[in-house]
This record gives sequence, structure tokens and C-alpha cells, in this order.
Amino acid sequence: MRCLVVADLHYSLPQLDWLVSAAPQFDLVIFAGDALDIGSTVDFRAQIVVVKKYLALIAAQTRVILCSGNHDLDERNAEGEKISRWISEVRELGIACDGDNLAIGDTLFTVCPWWDGPLVKQRIVDQLRAASLNRPRRWIWAHHAPPANSPTSWGGKRFFGDVELVQWAMQYQPSMVISGHVHQSPFITDGSWFDRLGQTWVFNAGLQPGRPPTHIVLNLDENKAFWLAAGEAQWIDLSAPLKRPAATIENPPDWLTSLGRIADPSLARPRAAAG
Repeated sequence: MRCLVVADLHYSLPQLDWLVSAAPQFDLVIFAGDALDIGSTVDFRAQIVVVKKYLALIAAQTRVILCSGNHDLDERNAEGEKISRWISEVRELGIACDGDNLAIGDTLFTVCPWWDGPLVKQRIVDQLRAASLNRPRRWIWAHHAPPANSPTSWGGKRFFGDVELVQWAMQYQPSMVISGHVHQSPFITDGSWFDRLGQTWVFNAGLQPGRPPTHIVLNLDENKAFWLAAGEAQWIDLSAPLKRPAATIENPPDWLTSLGRIADPSLARPRAAAG
């Protein structure tokens, strides 16, 4: 099974265009939060409408997982905690979203919401406890914030990770945690796109402008993870101990190189009219 991992697209339409084009090459697309951008000049409600249309296009081609990030929160619950109501609506498209579990073969994917207070945090606690009772050999979480005190949450001056996530990961030891949130981690000194907590691999693809977005490909059949960014391409062996730095991709498979050849529709020009 090959999984395409992205996060923090923040209403970048060129990056969403690329994601639609790339999706058919994968068995699963994992969107680890922050599809929207609260700082955009585009009305938040309009962003939701547009992003849901993109998600429908992707879901028509492959399986999709979407967890909420801090930019995706559009409502407050009765207790005043911020939640993402619109993300719960994409379940109608067949997308696994906040609070869901998705089993594919021998792998269970658990989709965690962004938590803003004790009520939603307790829902995650209950969700993980219930999922752990019948966990298969491979258990992967989507959780927008990376763990605290990890290179995947290093911002250059301090860590921006989730302390609770560290405790949950150490308790249950999932196979992987897919995150985002801290945009610069993979590109700065002491930061990284990957880490390991005990037996748990942790990933954060990071953010760069333009297309394609920075992304990670998980080849679960071969136990490999690939990270691709502008001018950089690295991979790690998931069956080996943690080792830094990651290896450079020297002989990429055809399916991987084809991602860099996806045409940009914004560059298309209409044929000049004869006259």
C-alpha cells in the first residue's frame, strides 16, 4: 500500500490542483490538517466550499483521510471549545475524518481532531482506548500537531508540539503518527521531517510555497518513507533503527518520479487565434 501524505496546504489552490492529479497513483491520501487558512483574504465560508469540492474530486479517485488542524476550526461546541464542523461533513464523501477509524488490510488508521480543550481531548483519549482493543499489526494515527520535544516540532527557537500526544504515543506505541503544524521543522537546523518515539515513527512533511507541496510517500509494502521538497528528496528504512541524516534518493522508482511531471494547468496558454 502506498500512501501520499500532505498537511498545511492552507488553501493553496495550485497545491490542491496537484493533489487531485497525484491522488490516483496512491491507495490512500492522508491530509494531516490545515486545509484552510484563517489568515487568507478569501472568506472562510468560501474556502470551505472550494476545499470540499477538491476533496470530493480526490475521494472519487482513492481513499482519503482528513484530520482537522488549528486553521480548520469554524465553530465552538456548547462548552466553548473550538471544533471543525465542516470536516465532519466530508464523511458524506466517504472520507475518514475526525473521530473515525479506517481499516485497510492489516493497517488501522485513527483520525484525531485538533483539540482546544478538555472535552475534545477526552474524546481523543476515549477514541484511542477503544481503537487499541482491536489494533492490528500496523496502527497509524493522523494528528495535526506533532509530539513535543521532537525535531518534527522544532521551530528554531522552541518546540511547538503536543505534550499529551507524547504520553499517548508512549502508552499505545502506534506504528506511526502523521502530523504537520510546524512548517519549518524539516528545513532548519535541529529540525526534521521524521523522528521516532520508542517504536513509533513520527512524520511532518513541512511547508513550502508553490507546487507541488512538500509531501511524504509511505510505501508500507516495502517499509520505506520518502520525503520530497523543492530541491530535496530523501528516504528512510522503516524497518531499521532511527538514523540521521536520511539517505538521498538516488534511484527513484518510476511512480515517484512521475509525481514531479504532473502538469501545472495554470501554465497552460490558449492557442492563439488565427487572423
